[in-house]
Amino acid sequence: MSAVPNRTPRPGVLVLPGLNGSGSGHWQSIWERHHREFQRVEQASWSEPRLGDWAATLERAVRAAPAPVILVAHSLACALVAHWARVGATERVAAALLVAPADVDALERVEIRSFAPMPLERLPFPSWVVASENDPFVTLDRSRSFARAWGAPFLEAGRCGHVNVASGYGPWPEGEALLAELERAAMEPLRRARSHEGALEPRVAAPARGGARRLPAFDAAAATSLGGRGDRP
Repeated sequence: MSAVPNRTPRPGVLVLPGLNGSGSGHWQSIWERHHREFQRVEQASWSEPRLGDWAATLERAVRAAPAPVILVAHSLACALVAHWARVGATERVAAALLVAPADVDALERVEIRSFAPMPLERLPFPSWVVASENDPFVTLDRSRSFARAWGAPFLEAGRCGHVNVASGYGPWPEGEALLAELERAAMEPLRRARSHEGALEPRVAAPARGGARRLPAFDAAAATSLGGRGDRP
């Protein structure tokens, strides 16, 4: 009898929107429609987030997943991931894609007060940070400092605002390609045994100055034709 190959299970994908959720035209929602296996982590309140509640919901979703997961977080959800990683079931996370992390320390908004201060400990799973040069909710230097603290490669997306519908972007094929690359890397057992740098290196973007990577230009889509602008920060 021939031996059955020991295959690495494909990671699931948990989608984590930020404040006010991600509307129908947001790239997170579009990805969910294109990939029915992607699962959104639905919070009880998108407009009045409480860190404890959001973290507990994320914990339940991670534990309920049949296989290790990749977290796809946008905006405030990046802070959620950083907080949750301190106490959550991180052994069930294969990797994380952290897009446009909102600076919860600098934004004077009552709704997100419970998410401050931003955790700056190294994340216990491979993570990539994607940031924009002109994000109104975080400076590029601050995003870079988050990536450095979290032990994550840093990818510059150009002048893309908050990487959301309000910035003129809905479909995001470059980000989808990045997620596919992250999934491939996370599935490689040898690469899952991380180096002392603790991060997998993305290969979909050319190197830029300062050791960062620069993503290809976004394919713009008119915000007015997409709808769903409730995704900030």
